[in-house]
Amino acid sequence: MSENIEVMWEGRFITAKREGKWEYVSRSRGIKAAVILAIDDGHVLLVEQFRVPLGKYCIELPAGLVGDHDENAEEDSAIAAIRELEEETGYRAETMEDCGEYYSSPGMVSESFSLFRASGLTKVGDGGGVDGENIVVHRVALSGLTDFIENKRSEGAGIDVKLLMFLQLA
Repeated sequence: MSENIEVMWEGRFITAKREGKWEYVSRSRGIKAAVILAIDDGHVLLVEQFRVPLGKYCIELPAGLVGDHDENAEEDSAIAAIRELEEETGYRAETMEDCGEYYSSPGMVSESFSLFRASGLTKVGDGGGVDGENIVVHRVALSGLTDFIENKRSEGAGIDVKLLMFLQLA
């Protein structure tokens, strides 16, 4: 990266930047993201929530921001993943294995996410998220995942690109 980065606009969570001919967005204030792969007894935990940029509901792996509030700016990504999984799905993970850093759309967004594999899952609540997120939790048998995704797609739901790894396995 060069030092000729122009900040075009900065909000609470994202920043629009220009560098030469490239325009892209990044997370503000060093915020990171954690994505959780939670498979339990042949089932994967997925979440469905309305995504304003898409204008529709989207099927996704559970995920959340790391260090998005001043009081947790130095939060450990694995701890955030445990917290987010419980908030969104109602399942508590005993451990989180860091599977590495990934980029979802590197030509447009500089954001990366850390992928975590959850294990030792215990259902402790209903999930649904916080602050009106209205997340719907889906516990889907791996053997029926392709049909589930195609049914949701036919209903008009968006499908997060990270679910491609499951479709490739099927």
